[in-house]
Parts: sequence; C-alpha cells; structure tokens
Amino acid sequence: MDFGKGAHLHLIDGSAFIFRAYHALPPLTRKSDGLPVGAVQGFCNLIWNELSASTPTKTKPTHIAVIFDAGSITFRNELYPEYKANRPELPEDLRPQFPLTREATRAFNISCIEKPGFEADDIIATYARLATEAGGTCTIVSSDKDLMQLVGPGVDMFDPMKSKLIGPDEVMEKFGVGPDRVIDVQSLAGDSVDNVPGAPGIGLKTAALLINEYGDLETLLARAAEIKQPKRRETLLEKADQIRLSRDLVSLKRDVELDESLDSMICTVPESGPLMEFLAKMEFRTLTRRIADKLGVTAPAVSEAPAAAPAPDAATSPAALEQPPFTPENYTCVRDLDTLNQWVARIREQGYVAVDTETTSLDEMQAELVGISLSLIPGEACYIPLTHSEGVDDLFGAAKKLDGQIDPEEALKALKPVLEDPSILKIGQNIKYDAKIFARRGVKVAPIDDTMLMSYAMFSGLHNHGMDLLSETYLNHVPIPIKPLLGSGKSARTFDKVGIEDATKYAAEDADITLRLWQTLRPRLHQERVTSVYETLERPLVPVLAQMEMHGIQVDRQTLSRMSSAFAQTMAGLEAEIHEMAGEVFNVGSPKQLGEVLFDKLGLPGGKTSKTGAYSTGADILEDLATEHELPGKVLDWRQVSKLKSTYTDALQQHINPETGRVHTSYAQTGANTGRLASTDPNLQNIPVRTEEGRRIREAFVAREGCKLVSLDYSQIELRILAHVADIPALKQAFRDGLDIHALTASQMFGVPLDEMTSEIRRRAKAINFGVIYGISGFGLARNLRIPRADAQAFIDTYFERFPGIKDYMEATIAFAKEHTYVETLFGRRIHTPEINAKGPGAGFARRGAINAPIQGSAADIIRRAMIRIPDQIAHLPAKMLLQVHDELVFEVEESAIDETIAVVKEIMENAHLPAVQIDVPLIVDAGVGDNWAQAH
Repeated sequence: MDFGKGAHLHLIDGSAFIFRAYHALPPLTRKSDGLPVGAVQGFCNLIWNELSASTPTKTKPTHIAVIFDAGSITFRNELYPEYKANRPELPEDLRPQFPLTREATRAFNISCIEKPGFEADDIIATYARLATEAGGTCTIVSSDKDLMQLVGPGVDMFDPMKSKLIGPDEVMEKFGVGPDRVIDVQSLAGDSVDNVPGAPGIGLKTAALLINEYGDLETLLARAAEIKQPKRRETLLEKADQIRLSRDLVSLKRDVELDESLDSMICTVPESGPLMEFLAKMEFRTLTRRIADKLGVTAPAVSEAPAAAPAPDAATSPAALEQPPFTPENYTCVRDLDTLNQWVARIREQGYVAVDTETTSLDEMQAELVGISLSLIPGEACYIPLTHSEGVDDLFGAAKKLDGQIDPEEALKALKPVLEDPSILKIGQNIKYDAKIFARRGVKVAPIDDTMLMSYAMFSGLHNHGMDLLSETYLNHVPIPIKPLLGSGKSARTFDKVGIEDATKYAAEDADITLRLWQTLRPRLHQERVTSVYETLERPLVPVLAQMEMHGIQVDRQTLSRMSSAFAQTMAGLEAEIHEMAGEVFNVGSPKQLGEVLFDKLGLPGGKTSKTGAYSTGADILEDLATEHELPGKVLDWRQVSKLKSTYTDALQQHINPETGRVHTSYAQTGANTGRLASTDPNLQNIPVRTEEGRRIREAFVAREGCKLVSLDYSQIELRILAHVADIPALKQAFRDGLDIHALTASQMFGVPLDEMTSEIRRRAKAINFGVIYGISGFGLARNLRIPRADAQAFIDTYFERFPGIKDYMEATIAFAKEHTYVETLFGRRIHTPEINAKGPGAGFARRGAINAPIQGSAADIIRRAMIRIPDQIAHLPAKMLLQVHDELVFEVEESAIDETIAVVKEIMENAHLPAVQIDVPLIVDAGVGDNWAQAH
C-alpha cells in the first residue's frame, strides 16, 4: 500500500537494539570461525519479536524501517568538537557485529537506513514528520529519552524492553514538561553522556521548573536578570551562548534529505530463503528452527551450536526447543478451595511444581503474603489471590478486601502438605525469598531447586541471573514488567492493590517462566560439568541462609546513638585539623570548596575539572594526593567517619525489626562472581575493621540475655590457598610451623631478622601479602600505604624476587583464562572472564580478576561447605549461626554450651575442604567470645 491515511510506520532505533543485545546477553561466538555474534543474535530476536509479537499497547505497522547511526562525524561535531567526546571506544568484540546487524535487517526484508553526517535520531525525526504530513501515524521503537521531543499528534514511542507505550503523559513524567518543551529542558540540563554542556549546576528538575515558570528557553534567557537565586541568575546570564549551543546540539533535525521513500518501507513477511540462509550462516540453531516453523518452511541444517559461551542457541533440552507460546490470557485464577485442591492433586501426581509468591514488600521479615502462583507444564499456570484489596473504608480506615479470594489460612492449609512433602520438588527463582515467606507462616518448603542458582553455577561472570534476563536469554521472552502495575513516585502502590486480573497474568507468568527455565537449565548442569557445584555448594546453602536471616542479630540502639554522637565529635576534630592545615575555614563536605583549597591555594598537582568547572575530588584523587600532602589524607579520614555515621550508626537504627528487635540482613548467593556471599539491607560485610572507629561499630551487635556471641574466623585462608596453588615452599612451611606469615614475609623481603621486626615493616608486608592476591599494582599499593609510587613498586618487585612461584602462578592463570575464558576454584566452580582477551583499560582489571578468582573463590567455597555442615552438627546445642562475613562466622550461644560449640564448629571449618580437596597447608580457625561482636572478634 502507498503511505497515506491509515498507514502506520514503525521506526526502530537500530543502534539501541544492538547495544541492548550486546550488554544484556552473554558473549557468543560462531563455532566455525570464532566470530563474535552474540549481539547479532540478540538483535535478530528483538527484530523477530517486533515483527511477530502481538502487543495490545501498540498498533501493528503497515510500514517499517530500522534506522542506524552511520558512525561518522556529524554536523554536531562541527558545531562543538567535544560533542560525544567522552564516549568510550567500542568493545572489540562488538565492532565486527555492526555490519552483520545491517545484513540481518535486510534478511528480514526490512528497510535499512543510515546517512553519513547525521545521527539515527535525525533520520527518525525526519521520517516521523513525513509520516504525519502524509496523513499516517508513527511509532518510534526505542527507549532513548532524546527521541521524546518527537512525541506529539500522530507520533508516539514504544519501549520494547518495558513493553510500555510513551505518550505526552510519560514525557511529562520524565522531563516535567510536555514534548514541545523537552528541547528547552535538555538545553539547560545538558547531557554528560553526550558531553552536551548545558547550564552548569542546573539539572532536569530545576530546568523544568524554570521553563514552566517562564514559558520557553528564549524568554527565560531574556528575563534571566529577574531570577532571585544568585547562582542561577549568574549562570544563565554568563552561559547564555553555551545554553543556546546546547539547544542546537540536542535539537533533532527534521529535514534530512533522504533517498528512501515511505512507500518503499511497506511491512511484508520475510522471504524465507534469504532469511534462513543468513540465520544458518550465523549458526543460530534455535532461532532458525523457531522462525522456520512460523514461516512454514523446513529449517536448513545448521552446524553445531556455538560452544564458546552459553546462550539460548546452545541449549539442547527439548523443553528449550519446543515451547508453547506465552499466553497470559490462558492462565487460571484460582478463587475457591475446590479448584485449589484439584491443583494440589495434580502436583502430587506429577511430583514437581514451580512456585512463586507475591507480597507487599521485598523485606521478607515484614512482607505480607498477597498471592501464590503455580505452574506444572509450560504454558499452563495459575494464580491464587489471597489478600488483594481496593480503596479504604472511611469508617475504620481499613482496606476493603476484594471478592473472589481464598482465605490465606485455608489456602496454606491446602498447600502445606505438598510444599513440605519430601517426594515433591519445589522449583523457584530465588526460592530463598519464597521459602522465608512461607516459613513465617509455618510452612517449611523442601526439597527445592533454584533456577537463579543453576544459572549462577554455570555462568558466573557472564551475566546477572535475574528472571527477566534469563527469560530473554534462554526463552526468548520479555516478561510482563512490574513497574506499570505498581507505578512509581506518589502513585506507587503495593501488589495487594493491583487488580486480580492483571495480577494473575503477571504472577502466573512468573511461575510459567520459572518452570521453563528449570526445564532448560537443569540438563545443562551436567553438560557444563558443574552439577557438583550446584548440588554441594549452592542448593544446600539456601535453607541455611534462610534460617540465619530469620534469626537475625540483636543490635543495641542506645549504643548506636552514642556512637553517632561520638562520630560527630570526631568529625568536628578532624575538620579543625583540616582547617588549620588549609589556613582557612571551609566546608570539608563541599567538593568545590575542597578542590579550590587543594589545587588553587595549596597548588597540589593533578587537578582536573569537570564540565561544571569544579575540581574533581574523588577518593582515588585524594588517595594519590595523600602521598604528597597530609591534608588529603585527613579529608579521607573525615569522609570515612562521616560514612560510618550515616551508613551505620544512623542507618542501622532504621533496620531494627519492630517485631523482633533484631537486624535481619539478607545474603545474596549470586552477589559476587567468585562465590562470596553479599550482604544487603543492611550490608554487614562492609563494616570496616581496619580503623578503630570501624571496629567500634561491632560493639552495638550484642548477644541476647544469657548468651554470648562467638566468632570463628579462618586465619589468612586466602594466603594459605595461594601458598598451596602457587606451590611456594617457604610459605607452606611457615604455615605448617605456625609462624607469623607477615613477619616472615617482611624478613624475607627486607632482610630484617624476626626478633628485630617493627610493626611498620610488618604492616607493609601484610599490605603486600594481601595486595598480591588481588594483583595489586605499584599504583594501588602506594595508595594503600600512602607512600610514593616508586617505593611501592620496589616493594612488589622485591616480593616477586623472593617468591618467584607467585609470578609463575599469575602468568599460568592468565594464560589459562585467555585460552578458556574462565578460571576454576579448587572445587570446580567456574568464574567466566569474558573480557580477558580485550585490550584497553579493562584488560588490566580482567587479568587481576582472573588471578584473584581461583583463590578468593576457593576460600568462599570452603566456608560454604562449612556452613552447610554446621546446622545439623549443632542442632543438639543451644546455639544459632547468625552471620557470615567473608572468612568469619558469628554464633549466638548460651553460656553453658560455648566450649562445645567452638570445638564442634572449629573441627568442621578446619576440615571443610575434605574429602573433596587436599590442601598442602593446615587451615586454622581462631575463636573468640564476648558480649558483643567487637569483643568476640
């Protein structure tokens, strides 16, 4: 059809699709020649979804085109040479994929358009104008905020990742102004990503406030002298030319001369021949088969799936290849006990079920249960609403419960037998959360499988393991987003206020996705040779962590309050010292004032200014300067105390659970690539212990009456593992003899007899010992010790001369990582290193990570093995495991059982590596006891 009235044009932001695919999905190479094709595969998935998916929130296209950046210098660079100057270089493995995405677009029989000298946004703006002038409408498929200035009559946007339509209301929510004033706001606010200068010190909110008050940018600039706030007034008066330049940079051109007409962009079914040929050439086996089935043709033979990295096409499970479509309208809403009992009977018959809960909060210890979803076969799932409500009763102030829901107690009574049945497997995505929700209501969910942990066991270091990404990666499906259901800002609501029909689609889909992921990922554990990692290190840790988190630890609010006051006094004392060194009084917390003192007044080297004209005073800069002058070091000390006050002594009081009087942290098993646990809400693992102030915070963590806190801590476990894996005879013998390893290292390096060792020399050796594990550089060690870089590098050089085996280990590890793109712990955990062969600044970080990962990961695996064994062995004792902090476990123990608890736990921890791994040096655990954590550690 010719483009005219009734025609609807979709303009796809091709560059955005490419970068989204590259960053969201794991690396993937074509097996036949090693060509990177991960972004191409993701791009093809997005294009196919755009052509085939039925989306009620957007109109299907009659015409379609993909618009790309030509990658050349544009007219904006001529206006302002620094435009986009801050953009990083393209990753090396992405660069060769750009031409392939153009080839993919043509294979899908879609117009592929770009023009040198202009950005894709300018081409989109021009075609959008032409479409509306011809009497048609246009949807811009992108989430790029810069394109929001085009929204208006006949033109909207569609965010494919959030499945969200963007109209004038959404633009107003984003910018605080309508689409017709987006350019004005962007001209003032600037853009750090594109290096658009804007008006220094004016952000989006202030810009919107000003434009709404004065009407438009030119009126604002003309009346700038009337503005009462001095800083704003001066900025607008002094930077008017810069603001107008910014307007030229952010304004999209709507009159680009283009060769391809709207009529030529008609949307048609792809020709199967060219498309199948391209997909087969890329070796996209699953996608080739899926599209061939849709087009009704025979899929061509494709060589073996790429093996360099996991991706949907590498999955071989039949469940991953032959899945029914996702149809939320077909999910069941279970509103009565008879229907629920039918599902329970089917669960018993099948022997496994995917389970998910919907609640009012992410805090499992306070969240209310709103509903439960179940799935037994792909494409079939149900949602059991329990406590959905609507409105507020005027008389009593209570929410009115919606009709058609099962009483929560009755529902749990019906489900409890199967959730607790040891012969029925319960499958979840991050099932620890759901298990705690059920446990608080008297239901112990076991046995379990967890798709998040399966992904983590196989693909640590490649991507995150959230359900949305796993669904996109392995099921080719973008889940229903939660944000549109819950809203944001003042209109935000909890899940119990979501309508039951919408809740059913969302919640049941989660269970459906979880089941499909389980069917896809479970068989691959064996293929990836990580079944043991999942079965012995990941899955059995879930109930252990859940129990620890529910126990929590008692925190003394009064102690925290006293510490907050003490920290405030310490900060005041440090401020006085800083002012004396500076020779003037200034706001230590002001980066601008601090920069002026450091670089203008004191004349210290290395001053760098940001786009606002202020000096940068980040921690890395101050750490460098601390080797030259005492003042930057004092500022770092002040910031440290300030952080302790705000992050811990003030904030911890807000985390005390009103029901239990205890703090309940949450442990993330997938929080670090190496296997280390991450503590959140609150983070109890980052409490600094190197400073006296940091150590004092542990005094607020106390034992309940009649108990003591007991700490058991591995002594220098990572150094012991390094001595073993690097085979360093001197270090191994020292550990066997029980010597002070830091003093020995100092003696070996600096030729100082042990009986003449000073604390300062030992401290430096300790910093090097631990620094080497992390591949520290002379630059990094100089920062840690606050010494000149040349001295730090000399220490490291001497270290490698004394212990040459460490250098050999590092080189061998890097070589292995470069060949395999992963490293392994002693227990077979794989930590993928996709950037190990990259060049540029990221390469050094990747190499340091590869060196450290087997050591830190092995230590993490050992303490996990201990934690899994401990609960059963202390079940007969009045003792509870409360915290894990890196190499330390903290217990709350009745005083009568302290000695026995220490003996049992110490034995388990020191032998946790056995029988799986033999280590050439003994593992030693130190124990401490006290009324509070500081005394015990």
